[in-house]
Amino acid sequence: MLVERGLQVMNVEAVGEAYAIASNYLRRTGAIADTNATNERLLAVIVKLFQRGEYNKIRLANKAITKFEAETLIA
Repeated sequence: MLVERGLQVMNVEAVGEAYAIASNYLRRTGAIADTNATNERLLAVIVKLFQRGEYNKIRLANKAITKFEAETLIA
């Protein structure tokens, strides 16, 4: 499904699947709480990576996990 956001078209499936992969991994490692609520910070990382041109859901999830964990360690 493609959704238009302003002037940009976003592939919701790729972002959604990447979020599901990344959030599942981060929940299992204890990096994020095990709730059904969306982690806005993780979603923002995935959307930003997608906007920069990463469209493969596996690479998108892996890069988001790495970036999320790095930002968590810094904070």
